[in-house]
Amino acid sequence: MDTHKVGSDTTVLADSLEVPGIGHIPANAYVLTAAEPVVVDTGLSLADRTFVNTLGSVIDPADVRWIWLTHPDRDHTGGLFDLLVAAPRAKVVTTFLGAGILSTERPLPLDRAYFLNPGQSLDVGDRTLHGFRPPLFDNPATVGFYDDRTRICFSSDCFGGPMPSAELAESGHANDLSPAQLRDAQLLWAAVDSPWVHVVDADKYRATLTPLREMGAEIVLSTHLPPAVRMTDLMIDTIMTAPDADPFVGPDQAALEQMLATFEPGGQPAAT
Repeated sequence: MDTHKVGSDTTVLADSLEVPGIGHIPANAYVLTAAEPVVVDTGLSLADRTFVNTLGSVIDPADVRWIWLTHPDRDHTGGLFDLLVAAPRAKVVTTFLGAGILSTERPLPLDRAYFLNPGQSLDVGDRTLHGFRPPLFDNPATVGFYDDRTRICFSSDCFGGPMPSAELAESGHANDLSPAQLRDAQLLWAAVDSPWVHVVDADKYRATLTPLREMGAEIVLSTHLPPAVRMTDLMIDTIMTAPDADPFVGPDQAALEQMLATFEPGGQPAAT
């Protein structure tokens, strides 16, 4: 994992996963050092990740007051319950549905929950965080937010894109790619993560982009993209075309068998 700041009071806790044939998928969490500190998502649910330890290099976990869970998928919830222990005053910002989804694995104590729907806001002492439903999402409990003090939009999965290397996924910026490379990556991610975009009414989908453009965010922080600074309109223009992009079709069994033929038992590449 890599830790670096964006602006004066926001820190990226950057991680990634390699997906063969697609690229290195960023898996970011964030720390907002507001008057009432906010952690945004809690990393990958893998046994070798120590999210709370990494968080401790940025802030004392006991000082965390809010854990904004943009949605309860496993790439967002890895350190959640450990953090609830380490941050006894913190509440989890989620939805009624989000808490229900979490409970299928491990119940979220309701006295540690704070239900917030798209269109509602949270006062964290020195600023207000405005919740919204991102145009692209893969989970019905998704709620991103806009920080009206820093003009940063936390977009959850929306605007994601696979990167060509782990270094770029964890330590780079979205503008390290050429505009064409970024466009291709974001349209691929839209097709992978939000396949419904190809079958909905395109005009109704595009209408959901207007509030995001009017937000005027200077920085977009997606879970699955390196920080994007002063690129918001460009990225909105890209995902506006998502309904017309090619749908994603994953490998079938024949392709899997071909891949397995190049590996030794145990998953190591075969010697050549």
